[in-house]
Amino acid sequence: MIIESLENPKIKNIVKLRESSRQRQERALFLIEGYREIGLALRAGVQIENLFYSPGYIKRGPAIEEEKIIEVSKKVFSKISYREKPDGFLAVAKIKDKKLADLKLSANPLLVVLEAVEKPGNLGAILRTADAAGADAVIINDAKTDIYSPNVIRASQGTVFTIAAILSSAAETIEFCKNNKIRIFAATPEAKKEYTHVDYKEARAIVMGAEDKGLSQAWLEAADEKIKIKMRGKIDSLNVSVSAAVILFEALRQRN
Repeated sequence: MIIESLENPKIKNIVKLRESSRQRQERALFLIEGYREIGLALRAGVQIENLFYSPGYIKRGPAIEEEKIIEVSKKVFSKISYREKPDGFLAVAKIKDKKLADLKLSANPLLVVLEAVEKPGNLGAILRTADAAGADAVIINDAKTDIYSPNVIRASQGTVFTIAAILSSAAETIEFCKNNKIRIFAATPEAKKEYTHVDYKEARAIVMGAEDKGLSQAWLEAADEKIKIKMRGKIDSLNVSVSAAVILFEALRQRN
């Protein structure tokens, strides 16, 4: 059976999940669009409730139980899709929030901590960069954007499933770092040291705040080092996702 009506209750529910963070939290469900992203989610153990696909786009699909697969017309898929160039696959998946206590650290951990970062595109880009740099986790304090937002998942290119992304308070994260002997490097324009003048070879947490407000006093006081990226032009700062990439790949360079 093919769903061809835009008024079908399943289709209406997908639109609600796409547009409302409250709906996602209340129903503990979120959307994953794209063959590659769904594949990464499956390999990470994400539970798929249903897979919607339209053969009008493509006929190959990830390995999912047949009873969970729902075919829709191309018109219907264009309604539920949130991509400019969809590939015909969209999954409804179960939210399973990760806790800081569940985080399994490597022998020499590298953490990214984000405080009050607002834009989904920035959060997604940082998740993608953290994965590429081999970080252990991205810990999000005072979350201003829903990590299960379709825009975060799209911007992360599915790496929201390949790296531990954890919601936690600043106090809990600071205590976790101290207990695990992870030195805290707080990025702030007021720092005296440039980011290239510190040692990232041992256990480290790179902490970054929102572009407009920076880091809270709690993090500035907890920091073992305060670091900055020195601006040599007229602008006084970089986009937070760009700053994260610059510092993370300096850490990776030193570790290599």
